[in-house]
Amino acid sequence: METPKTKPNISNSRGNRVNDNNRYRGGNRKSRSFFEKPKPEFEQKIISIRRVTRVVKGGRRMTFAVAMAIGDKKGSIGLGTGKGGDISIAINKAIRQAKKTMFKIKTTKEMSIFHEISDKFSSSKLNMMPNRGGGLVAGSTVRDILMLAGLKNITAKFNSRSKNKLNNARVTYKALYQFKMKNIIPKDTVSVPKKEPEKKDDNEIKNIKKD
Repeated sequence: METPKTKPNISNSRGNRVNDNNRYRGGNRKSRSFFEKPKPEFEQKIISIRRVTRVVKGGRRMTFAVAMAIGDKKGSIGLGTGKGGDISIAINKAIRQAKKTMFKIKTTKEMSIFHEISDKFSSSKLNMMPNRGGGLVAGSTVRDILMLAGLKNITAKFNSRSKNKLNNARVTYKALYQFKMKNIIPKDTVSVPKKEPEKKDDNEIKNIKKD
């Protein structure tokens, strides 16, 4: 009787025997290791990206202008702009400026605003008011900024026909700046140190008794 034929085992570089079937199934492949990108400190949203062309003596010079909004969804918001020859450079500049202009918004327990406000920047006019249980009723760039700040139950409406995203974002930032939280120490908590009475020496007391 003839013995069944078996495929020969092939040894790898380390000298270990590897079955030929596993070799073709990918059993000898090395697992790839992927590095996870670190999460950003704040939530980011690109408001607008513009390509700016400037005519110089040597020809046309092209740059990029980026408007970026950042927030932590806990009441903090920042807005910044940046320009550069590359998009990544412009984005980094915008994020750096947004961090410098970030401020904390004073909100209610429901993460809403206290009263109705209206503001204007250039040709953009905005009206914002609280609505209990109505959710976030807003569009365009206002909705993005309010979501980055973590605000809820607000109705926002533009009273102008401006479609400039940067101006709409700036008027929203300007309106929310009215609720900026100020670190003021109340007067009741301030303790004024009392002056202790001066102690008289024994020699002074003896002189007073003699007189």
